[in-house]
Amino acid sequence: MRLAITKSLRPGARLGKNIYNEGGLIQLCEGLTLTQKMINRLVSLNIPFIYIQDSRTDDIIPKPPVSGKLRREAINTIETTFLDMKNKMNLDGSFTIEQANVELTQIVRNIMGELKRNKELMTLLADVYTYDDYIFTHSFNVTLYTLAIGMELNINNKNLEILGLGAILHDVGKMLLPLEVLRKPGKLTEKEFEQIQKHADYGFHLIKNVHTVSLLVANCAYQHHERLDGSGYPRGIKGDEIHYFGKIIAVADVFDAVTSNRVYRKAMLPHQGLEVLYAGVGKKFDNTIIEAFRRAVAIYPNGLTVELNDGRKGVVSSQNEGIGDRPMIRILEEDGEQIKEPYEVDLNKNLHLLIMKCLDIQEPA
Repeated sequence: MRLAITKSLRPGARLGKNIYNEGGLIQLCEGLTLTQKMINRLVSLNIPFIYIQDSRTDDIIPKPPVSGKLRREAINTIETTFLDMKNKMNLDGSFTIEQANVELTQIVRNIMGELKRNKELMTLLADVYTYDDYIFTHSFNVTLYTLAIGMELNINNKNLEILGLGAILHDVGKMLLPLEVLRKPGKLTEKEFEQIQKHADYGFHLIKNVHTVSLLVANCAYQHHERLDGSGYPRGIKGDEIHYFGKIIAVADVFDAVTSNRVYRKAMLPHQGLEVLYAGVGKKFDNTIIEAFRRAVAIYPNGLTVELNDGRKGVVSSQNEGIGDRPMIRILEEDGEQIKEPYEVDLNKNLHLLIMKCLDIQEPA
């Protein structure tokens, strides 16, 4: 199957994988022939990419990093915890976090277990979900990326649990912000941005009052928007003043933000998100962390259509472990002509070959 940009789909394309809601129920079934009305609906649901069927690539099946069951349990727990705290509408919401601590920690352990058993590079494009609230999904995604980075950096299990809990709760302070500011589709005013910046401080104070949670978890919420050069918030600290865990979550947070569809910005593909991170190496982000991220995540996910520097075109068919930017490519086109017998090229064994650009799929399968 092949990955396609939803906005560019044409009627007649056949859905390659089921599309689920956050409850795990199927919204659209694999094999369904898409109509323009369906395509418009997918776009309205902020689904940036889907998989479509293609006879020459039907054996290419992306694998999600964790099971659908664990994903549903995690997001449901995050949502329940965050909303329960929001309903209190004050900093006494620390009690809610304390009540949920055991459950959230177990979720982190379960994610760690599944990530360790899954040897494939991580991609969050493997399964497509609709969602009602970005914050809960974002918190889950950031946790996945954060733990993947932590494992690549050989952080021990005890500290991984702290790091993972910090990732789950990094945006909990947003529950104390006005919804009209949090969900504003257009550009924020200076005053509104100042309000948004307060979520890091709110999160810190909420979590630090939970005596059963490490203070490091609170600092993850406090520091995930700080930057190496001091340009971040809320305190503008820099370099070694920022805890290493805060630096890790900063990378995961930015990557998920730019690769997710938002009402004010279309989603980037993973390689574009990585370029955003590399642009900030040494100034905003730690290079060691970004390199660990690059090794853990599928920068060019399976099913993505690409063009190589020699003009050949094909689809990413599989990944090389620990080398997120040098995948296997199934060549489908040479010299502008489709070939009768596609073949595989391993970019890790052909270092003279480079992916020059990613191509959109517009024609129905």
